[in-house]
Amino acid sequence: MTTTTISRSRQQRPAPQAVPAGGHVFGLPLDHGPLAPATARHAAQPILQAWGLSEDQVYDTLLVISELVTNAVTHALPPVVLHLHATTDGSGHVQVHVSDGGPQTAPAATNWAATRPDDEHGRGDTIITTLAHHTGTDHTPDTDGLIDHWADIGAA
Repeated sequence: MTTTTISRSRQQRPAPQAVPAGGHVFGLPLDHGPLAPATARHAAQPILQAWGLSEDQVYDTLLVISELVTNAVTHALPPVVLHLHATTDGSGHVQVHVSDGGPQTAPAATNWAATRPDDEHGRGDTIITTLAHHTGTDHTPDTDGLIDHWADIGAA
């Protein structure tokens, strides 16, 4: 198994879900703010390319990453952590996981995304479900109280 983790601090972060032997794993803690989606895309792109995904697979995966991270920083509390899991069999199968601290309790009007025009948001879930074969949300005790939003992206 190939594991790549980028850490900005020494703070403990949740471990990725179990990956079959021979899989790739990438983890990245993100700042909880408007730059998080771009940071996630820029860090993930060379990783996905190195894992042998086609250009279309990389593009689709980056779009799903961007939407999941945007949802986390818009609607959830910190921390925000990106995890990618991929098979090494050349199939292009990737799982995107974004963990967050759960729903924000502050009114939506105080959120940075709430200040954007209506036509600039509201389509993320549709994009994710269109590009992914399966999606879901897990809240299990072994994730230190974090909520894991995931999308399963198959070969193109």
